[in-house]
Parts: sequence; structure tokens; C-alpha cells
Amino acid sequence: MNRSDPFDGILLVDKPAGPTSHDLVDKIRRHFNLKKVGHGGTLDPAATGLLIILLGRGTRLSAKFMSSDKTYEGTMRLGITTDSQDADGQVIREADPSGVSLEQLQAEMAKFRGDLYQTPPMVSAIKIGGVPLYKMARRGQEVERQPRLIHLYEMRLLNFTPPRASFVLRCTKGTYVRTICHDIGEALGCGAHLEQLRRTESGELNVNRAIPLDKLLALQQVQLLDLVIPMHTFAGSSTLPPGSGQSPP
Repeated sequence: MNRSDPFDGILLVDKPAGPTSHDLVDKIRRHFNLKKVGHGGTLDPAATGLLIILLGRGTRLSAKFMSSDKTYEGTMRLGITTDSQDADGQVIREADPSGVSLEQLQAEMAKFRGDLYQTPPMVSAIKIGGVPLYKMARRGQEVERQPRLIHLYEMRLLNFTPPRASFVLRCTKGTYVRTICHDIGEALGCGAHLEQLRRTESGELNVNRAIPLDKLLALQQVQLLDLVIPMHTFAGSSTLPPGSGQSPP
């Protein structure tokens, strides 16, 4: 019978902009000398916020967290279209967005709520024939991608200070927020891209419970135990007990 390890569980990390999700997994594995570390849903390098780190046998919970609904806060920049649909890409078109009114923007955002089919961007980790799309994109290739059914529960405008619009978006797994921004820009006729993105929730888990990466990597292995949420917490329930996984003061 396998004995449980105190490190079997999950860790909530507030990801900074820059590193990939894989980079964070590798840093945590090496720093704390852990054998098995994974994550429960990737974030693009430029994105920040909640990254669920799976430790030891906690990696068995990968499908559970991957399939959970997500909530994001983001900023859309009107008037500039990029090849990656976010701020990391090359500018491929510019247009004057000054004619876009608050009412027009809200009307277009409302059209994206509910069920819709979304075509994944070329600059993504989806594989076709075993090759990630982003590698094909780097070679200047563009291939046909199958649209995927997604659902947007909410897309709410927080602030509109032209040419930027900040918003909250709550959606199902596999949703490309940058593609939503790109498509809204196309519908408005001026183009747009995702300038900033922060994941605030994944299922019942909130970024308020997460520890920033720099603070995490300042800890010793024994201190990590105070942050690990045990696997049994999720047996039969997706809700955390109050106070679980809190960041240290």
C-alpha cells in the first residue's frame, strides 16, 4: 500500500509575467527538490495570476483542474492587430479606433456571450500532426484549425479609456481570450489585441489564496508544507475549506 506523502497535493502560485508555465514547474521542482511537479492549466508567458501547481500524486488531479471554468481580468487595445493576437506579436495592421463608442464596444462584447465556436490562433501550443502550431507559425506556415465550442458566461466591461478597454471574462476551458479580443476588434472594424491578462479564478480557487513566485522561491522545503493543499481536500468536492492554501504573511 502506498503511503501518502505530505507533499502530495496542490500549490496555488501567483504567476508573474515572463516565464512560461513550464518554466515555473521546473523552477519549483528544482528549488524544492521534488520528483513530480505539474500544473493544472497553462498561462501564456505574458499572462499573470493563478497557476495551479500539482505536486506528487496531486498530478492525478490534472484533468479536474484543466476542465474547470476560468475567470480573467484583461485589457484590450483597440486599433492595433498583431499576428499572435496579443502584445507579444508583430503588428500587422493599424487603424484609427477613435470612432468606436462605448455603446458599440459593449454591444459587440455582448455578442460574444454564450456558446460560440472559436478557431484557435496559430500562435498556440495546440498540436497538429504532433507539431505545435506556434512552431509552424514561426516558420511562416498557416494551417487549417478546427473551431472549438466554448462558452462565455460573462464578458463585462470594467473601464473604457480609448484606445484601451479593461474587462472581466468568465469562460469554459480552452478559451483563448486573445482571440476574443481579436475578433471583437475585427467586428468593430479597427482591429484589436490583448494587451494584458490576469487569471483570477480557476473553478473554486482564487488568486487571493496564491503566493507570488518570488516569495515562494524564498522558502525552504519544510516551509512549503504550510502551503500545500492535500489531495483529500478535493475528494468529492471542488470547494476548499476556509483558509486552505493561504499565503504566509
